[in-house]
Amino acid sequence: MNHTFEVGVKSSGIHANAAAVSELEAHLGYWLRFVSTHVSHSFQKKAEANGVTVSEWVVLREMFRLGCTSPTTLAQVAGMSKGAVSKLIDRLESKGMVSKSILLADRRQHSIELTAEGEALVPVLAGMADQNDEEFFGQLPPPLRESLLEAMKEVARTHQLKSEPLN
Repeated sequence: MNHTFEVGVKSSGIHANAAAVSELEAHLGYWLRFVSTHVSHSFQKKAEANGVTVSEWVVLREMFRLGCTSPTTLAQVAGMSKGAVSKLIDRLESKGMVSKSILLADRRQHSIELTAEGEALVPVLAGMADQNDEEFFGQLPPPLRESLLEAMKEVARTHQLKSEPLN
């Protein structure tokens, strides 16, 4: 059975209500996603050239800040699930960037810390992240750049955005 629907369609093939529907490019969210995708892809290539993924970089950076910590604490501060953090820690451990120790009091708990190799890589990657930001946002006048950063933080606060959305 073949159904043909032409409700609201002009003979030119353009929807009759097209003028009432906002353009894709009129949405701030469109431009945020568009720019974010390019910024993230650029940094992803830089991180991968140094043997880590962007998610691994996030874990390394948070561990650098926290020092010796637990996977549970790391998951909370990184805004990731415990399962995701556990997998990332295992990958980083296999790359020699993280070491795990079983706590004697409770063999189910681990402490984790950066190895010398992991500790040395964090400033390198942080410099690349700074360079990446400069490549994309360096042409903006400093007050505009600061306003954009504060606006994004305010949106995150208002909506209580703490982690990446799950698909």
